[in-house]
Amino acid sequence: MQETCLTLTKIVMRIGILTNEYPPNVYGGAGVHVEYLTRELAGLGHMVRVLSFGDQDAREERLRVEGVQPPVELKGQDSRHTKLFATLLQDLAMSAKLSAIDVVHCHTWYTHFAGCLVKRLQSVPLVLTTHSLEPHRPWKVEQLGTAYHVSTWIERTAYQNSDGVIAVSQAMKRDVHELYGVPHDRIRVIHNGIDLQQYRPTPSADTLVEYDIDRDVPYVLFVGRITRQKGIIHLVNAIRFFHPGAQVVLCAGAPDTPEIGREMDAAVERARAQSGHKIVWIREMLPKEKVITLYTHAAIFVCPSVYEPFGIINLEAMACETPVVASAVGGIPEVVDHGETGLLVVLETLSATEVEPHHPEQFSRDLAAAVNVLLDDPQLRAAMAQKARARVEREFSWTSIARETAAFYEEVVNRHHSSPARRTDPDRC
Repeated sequence: MQETCLTLTKIVMRIGILTNEYPPNVYGGAGVHVEYLTRELAGLGHMVRVLSFGDQDAREERLRVEGVQPPVELKGQDSRHTKLFATLLQDLAMSAKLSAIDVVHCHTWYTHFAGCLVKRLQSVPLVLTTHSLEPHRPWKVEQLGTAYHVSTWIERTAYQNSDGVIAVSQAMKRDVHELYGVPHDRIRVIHNGIDLQQYRPTPSADTLVEYDIDRDVPYVLFVGRITRQKGIIHLVNAIRFFHPGAQVVLCAGAPDTPEIGREMDAAVERARAQSGHKIVWIREMLPKEKVITLYTHAAIFVCPSVYEPFGIINLEAMACETPVVASAVGGIPEVVDHGETGLLVVLETLSATEVEPHHPEQFSRDLAAAVNVLLDDPQLRAAMAQKARARVEREFSWTSIARETAAFYEEVVNRHHSSPARRTDPDRC
């Protein structure tokens, strides 16, 4: 098949993907999304070029991955600004490296500056995937200082200049439109997906022994970073309300700031003192195969997030036949079917942009109440486990998500080529 400039009838596209995270440097849902989406797009026959923050270097027939490092180091007067300057320098390097593409697709604000540059310098359409939005993560001021205001400005600028936006949930579609005024017809809802062959029940007694988890006692599992967004402190504070006969496994590392790291230490110590539950705290980010085993053996997976655009982690647990207790925020209700594949807990907040619980102790009690319903009813847990796997198989395949994404690219590119500004440039095919 000829692979020259894109026309209205061309199927194969040259896709530029810009991302902060790509294996092996993945710490959140955006990185998981990019990993599987790019693999599937290449499998559909598209030419995919990935530029990522890091030192990656992978070459396959249709997938090329290259890590980008800051060319120099710029230290800010505030030490928290140094990372911002590194991000902007990496974006400049990305915009210089990327060429000969039909569409540029950016993931998270970290690469939005590069996307805006590529759009203007190469006259190609810009697509953004909404994994999260800065105005709904005000706690990042702790992490970034006034650089948070810059990240928010960059994000706003990118959305207002984008040619198309992929929202990972209906909730994110509403937020993009309300916060940044992106027209509804430029936003397409395409959910995250899951690798059904990789994420499936995979027991391993050795993993339980390795982490001193009692295989004869049901356990409640958390997997994720120690960050305010994930609500882990509220879950730890809920442990004292759990019914007897359960243990808790916290697979939680990489605290956003030293402050929240100290809060986590104190909360776990309180929980151990106030309850008789065994608490296993795994402070490292484990490889996938071990996390899959932890999902498989867990009685319940808990996602206490206070902000979650989609909640891909819930898909991972459900695919391993584990029922979920989760906050009813963001896109989570589009993943967890309340009463069928798990239980949802209402999170009362002060306002649309104030995501911390209005009554944090009540939120912890409500989490515990939902956990206790499932702890007390093994038959209900088993039924939910089967329905969870079936729902994931039915609705969240990465192959179908990649096809939807490619179709949206075609729509955006065709609109871009047919615009009046494009028709005035006879040298552009």
